[in-house]
Amino acid sequence: MSTFWDNYLNVKKIIEEKQEYKAQMARVQALPQDYQYVFKKIQERMWMFASGAGYDIMQIHYDLIDLFEAGVAEGKTVLQITGDDVAAFCDDLLRSAKTNTENQREAFNRDIQKKVGR
Repeated sequence: MSTFWDNYLNVKKIIEEKQEYKAQMARVQALPQDYQYVFKKIQERMWMFASGAGYDIMQIHYDLIDLFEAGVAEGKTVLQITGDDVAAFCDDLLRSAKTNTENQREAFNRDIQKKVGR
């Protein structure tokens, strides 16, 4: 099955992903309020840069929930987990994801290479 069909029109996969998302968001609701707030802000920021179906972003969110749950269990504040520069923390998380900015960068360089490249 092509990547397009598998990511965008696979009804079974869409349903499974939606169920998984709901389960993960229930975990977020169980976190302390400050953790919930920071998670939602990070989630909003990450979706601004998500590319394609966003499945890689979802895995990062799920891993972040694990990290936050561990922080709660250890009695840490959310900023002890993320640091004071939460935007930089978020940027570090995005390094492993395919983003729109990455797609734009690749297209930009490809266009220039086509025209003037070797």
